[in-house]
Amino acid sequence: MTHTLPSPVIDLKAFVPAKDFALSQQFYADLGFQTKWAEQNSAELRLGAFGFVLQAFYVEQHAGNFMMHLMVENADDWWQHLEKAGFRTKYPGIVLKPPTLQPWGLRVLYLSDPSGVLWHIADRRS
Repeated sequence: MTHTLPSPVIDLKAFVPAKDFALSQQFYADLGFQTKWAEQNSAELRLGAFGFVLQAFYVEQHAGNFMMHLMVENADDWWQHLEKAGFRTKYPGIVLKPPTLQPWGLRVLYLSDPSGVLWHIADRRS
């Protein structure tokens, strides 16, 4: 069954929780995101045409189960970026695991932000 949309979709964003809003903003800036706009309790962060809203909202169980997926051309390049930028030292306690081939066919680099949000930075190799 085909449904007609009332209007074309032009964007879709998740609202990502932040325990320490300023620290999370710095983490994402170091990762490569740019701030499109920011207010006291929220900010839109972008990587090119893609983005999300960072919000000063934190519930441990929610943040610990929140995941984002970023599909890239080369996860190894992202791994090198994270290593050179010293993410392990600058953000102690984060998850940072190198790209590994998963059974579903993607190579995934796992990275958590300071609030516990888990990022899957993945590529697909033929």
